Amino acid sequence: MNPSAEAPSPTPSDFIRDVVAADVQAQRYPKIITRFPPEPNGYLHIGHAKSICLNFGIAREFGGTCHLRMDDTNPTKEDVEYVDSIQADVNWLISGFANDHLGLKPKGKKPETQTVNGKTDFHLGAVPVGTPEVEPFYASDYFDQIYQYAVALIRLGKAYVCDMTPEQTDEYRRLGKASPFRDRSIEENLDLFERMKAGEFADGTHTLRAKITVDAPNIWLRDPLIYRIRHAEHHHTGAKWCIYPMYDFAHCLEDYIEGITHSICTLEFEVHRPLYDWILEALELPRPLPHQYEFARLSLSYTVMSKRKLMQLVREGYVSGWDDPRMPTISGIRRRGVPARALRDFAYNIGITKYDGLTEVGVLDHAIRDDLNHVAHRKLAVLRPIKVVLTNLDENYAEELDAVNNPEDPNAGTRKVPFTRELYIESEDFREVPPPKYFRLRPGGEVRLKYGYIIKCEEVVKDAEGNIAELRCTVDLTTKRGGPNEGRKVKGTIHWVSAKHAIDAEVRLYDRLFTVPEPDAEGDFKAHLNPNSLEVITAKCEPSLAQATPEERYQFERLAYFALDKESAPGKLVFNRTITLKDTWAKEAKK
Repeated sequence: MNPSAEAPSPTPSDFIRDVVAADVQAQRYPKIITRFPPEPNGYLHIGHAKSICLNFGIAREFGGTCHLRMDDTNPTKEDVEYVDSIQADVNWLISGFANDHLGLKPKGKKPETQTVNGKTDFHLGAVPVGTPEVEPFYASDYFDQIYQYAVALIRLGKAYVCDMTPEQTDEYRRLGKASPFRDRSIEENLDLFERMKAGEFADGTHTLRAKITVDAPNIWLRDPLIYRIRHAEHHHTGAKWCIYPMYDFAHCLEDYIEGITHSICTLEFEVHRPLYDWILEALELPRPLPHQYEFARLSLSYTVMSKRKLMQLVREGYVSGWDDPRMPTISGIRRRGVPARALRDFAYNIGITKYDGLTEVGVLDHAIRDDLNHVAHRKLAVLRPIKVVLTNLDENYAEELDAVNNPEDPNAGTRKVPFTRELYIESEDFREVPPPKYFRLRPGGEVRLKYGYIIKCEEVVKDAEGNIAELRCTVDLTTKRGGPNEGRKVKGTIHWVSAKHAIDAEVRLYDRLFTVPEPDAEGDFKAHLNPNSLEVITAKCEPSLAQATPEERYQFERLAYFALDKESAPGKLVFNRTITLKDTWAKEAKK
């Protein structure tokens, strides 16, 4: 199977897609436009993958467009490092979508202003399908427009400048009390807001608040803050601004400016929707207006997805960085070797609902294994070697055996693996005193070598400390495929590599980062970190792995799936374990 020639994933069905389909049928919009709007204050994680696949998927399925937008309205927490990582993650995740249906922002395309009924409108309208590489929009590109919208609210008597401290503001809103500055005149508010913009006031001394109500049951409607002072350099606009819009004010206007039709958020924003609608209605903007829809975010067992907690793991050195393969970040998942297609299939299959729930990580694991089983090249590698000497072969004996590259793909072909007198086998594949139903190698016992012959253990040689130094065995050369005793049966088959031809590789055995399904359910989540989440060993590998590439995925036969790490170099191979062949955690849970 050629990964680059994948068939489209089945189209999912859910309540949001039903809404979009109804809008398309009713011709409510010229074109469906969605968006994925992360704040660049950290790396994306697997929860974001669900939203990416939903928003870009809807654009793909309905012939529309999806925007990647950096929601960069808080300069004190955002950084260009996060912008770059987000763009790389999104491009990687959507890379397999069919280009002729993929909604993307064309490079260099920015929203244009237009005049509707005598009013300046920043509605972008339909954006044509662009290139396969998505280039982000920036909320900060709209700061001039958003500022003008704030001035318009003041002129309409629907916003005022407040001098209360943040603590006073929170207290008054909690109690449903009106600010003493609520009834300032429009002229005074315009003057103060302009002076805020000019940098006359210190951080925290003034805010701009929407004038809605002071005692609404929904606290988000109690005269919410819509602008604050921040004398801070912005990663995208530099020192141009010292006032910045609050998320709730900017978000709906960004959607409007870009012509978003369906603004899809997670459930915690459901209580914000009345404010989203109020701002758009209060500004008396030309139609059509965007509408917000909410769905349940992804919660995955055996991990945490709070940006604050993930940042804590990075800063306190529990992981090597945001892209540590144990992290639930998209960059970490990618580095571990998970194909984008497997992550997309997972995101599609878990469904879109209106209720929160915990998704078992085994569902993700199954999607990864299912994908890799079809595309991974099979290789022989021994992680914890024991030497085997075939005593009935000449010291210079050598031949090449045919090995299958992928039994799931008839077009994958075969390769040659060297077979010699001295081999390495896995230490777990020999027991001097075997347990019941042990069908691998034992003193006096026989096993078949994968792709090769039947061998018999004749002698165990130990060193001075009593450790096994080597196994002396004999080989039956008549048992190879096509030989006279090809059909001779033994119960065990093990993998191996030629000692003479084996190459060394650093192998990083990654496992789950936490030992319990819900690590942050109670107490300190770090108390549940898995001390065995990473083991680094030196493995013996078949020589063809010297040509391993970062694009390929490999199954070390009978062991696990692996991918070449970014730290790998010629002469110093480094492989990351993507996932084991079987779910060992499920087996442990049953004990």
